[in-house]
Amino acid sequence: MKLGLGAAVGAGTLITETGKIIAAAPQNDSDTRYAFLVDTTKCVGCGFCVKACKVENEIPFEANASRTWVERYVVMKDGSVYADSPKAAREGFTSPEISGYVTSSEGKVVLPHGEHEELHPLVPDEKEISKSFFVPKLCNQCDKPACVQVCPVGATYQAADGVVLVDRTWCIGCGYCIMSCPYGVRFFHPVQKVAEKCTWCYHRITKGMKPACVDACAFGARDIGNLKDPDDPVTKIIKTERVQVLKPDYGTGPQAYYLGLDHEVR
Repeated sequence: MKLGLGAAVGAGTLITETGKIIAAAPQNDSDTRYAFLVDTTKCVGCGFCVKACKVENEIPFEANASRTWVERYVVMKDGSVYADSPKAAREGFTSPEISGYVTSSEGKVVLPHGEHEELHPLVPDEKEISKSFFVPKLCNQCDKPACVQVCPVGATYQAADGVVLVDRTWCIGCGYCIMSCPYGVRFFHPVQKVAEKCTWCYHRITKGMKPACVDACAFGARDIGNLKDPDDPVTKIIKTERVQVLKPDYGTGPQAYYLGLDHEVR
């Protein structure tokens, strides 16, 4: 029997128009709790992770949407911060021009050319730069995911191993999950017209493989592990080194951990 576009093969399983399963059925394995580790000191902003993600998960390359992205931060000597992520950094950062928000020395987010002016690219004065760095971002697969709580039809759900998935056959496109996510990781799929998010390549990790972005990173800035395995290399780092999570005050319990995360990162 030929399966059509977006055909479901069991709960949480989705086959795309090319026949690729991009969301495998949840594994009720109580011995697994996936966690992601990002070492920002190793990220060079090449964008290979973004390209690999788009190809693996069939997100149109030209679409201004991505399951994962990389942000560039430029901190000036006066305390102001420039940040941007042009087209999710799919092509890397090949220009010193920055098109993004600016945080002033007082901590206020302002536009580079005035509060009411159109945002144009600018090039910070190199002599006034204190430091710059890159920060990869992706879904945090929270312990208490806000997106799951607000979904009115149960299309967004959490597997036993902690990964949050979307059943496209149930999604009605209301957008509640997109609005509720404090990390901005959700979007509408430009082709499927339903909610889309990073799943840490669930169809790969449940088979013992690494996510596409992890395999694509030539510098070891990304990795995934099992928090319930004390011998897992990622777990050892999370448990013994000084790691941070994004926006801990929201109480969602994010499971993407960062090494070398600066306080300027939003």
